[in-house]
Amino acid sequence: MPTKTLQIPTADGQADAFAIFPNRGERYPGVLLYADAFGVRPVLEEMARELAEHGYYVLVPNLFYRHGPAPVIELPEHIGEGIRPAVFAQVMPLLEAHTTERALRDADAYLRFLTTQPEVSAGPVAVIGYCMGGALAIRTAAAHPEQVAAVAGFHPSPLVTEAPDSPHRLFPELTAQVHLGLAEGDMSPERINRLNQALDAAGVGCSAEIYPGTLHGFTMSDTDAFNPSGLQRHWDRLLHLLDRTLANGGDPGVSSQGRCLTSGEQSALPRYE
Repeated sequence: MPTKTLQIPTADGQADAFAIFPNRGERYPGVLLYADAFGVRPVLEEMARELAEHGYYVLVPNLFYRHGPAPVIELPEHIGEGIRPAVFAQVMPLLEAHTTERALRDADAYLRFLTTQPEVSAGPVAVIGYCMGGALAIRTAAAHPEQVAAVAGFHPSPLVTEAPDSPHRLFPELTAQVHLGLAEGDMSPERINRLNQALDAAGVGCSAEIYPGTLHGFTMSDTDAFNPSGLQRHWDRLLHLLDRTLANGGDPGVSSQGRCLTSGEQSALPRYE
């Protein structure tokens, strides 16, 4: 399965990126994958490869390209709790510089690039993200409702804030089907209630749940938060979402709006091995 190293023209320069897709000489639905705050690294390539094996063209840009090519900061092979403070001391300036305005300009460029690749089929695409990438995925889908049919965020950074452009305020702009996979402790009960209210008011087709027994970052195998069952549940939910929205040219079929579930509740979705 080929991995292609890329340079994406943006309004502010060139974003380095990579793409992984099946090597069958066909065209595949496009997926834009936003990394977590630690950025592009081997675990992201592993996850992109896993997704590509299910028949998708997966584009992973370096969100911090303005500060240099990936890896922008030096990361250990395993980001344990003891090293996290030192890593975040390097990451925080990158996060603070990645403003909403910059993120939206970049999203324009990423989608334009993704949808014009010869290996990508015509039709809508999906945007998925982890940690900070979850909020970026929602912003991207809201800004491009005509292009994005599916959006997923896993252990996302805060989706309900007091900011005028808080992600939950963008739900009325979405036409995409949504899945949100929260870790236990990602959101307070009060903010979950506000998230539910925003989803209901917007009529968003959404499945959202708290993954039992998980910590923030549970999908990332190079951190202490990694939870194998949480990662598998993530694949179950994500592949089901993409199959419904992209596999048949973007026809999502029947979908109902959803609410965030408590950690004891589970959705009856098929398992993908």
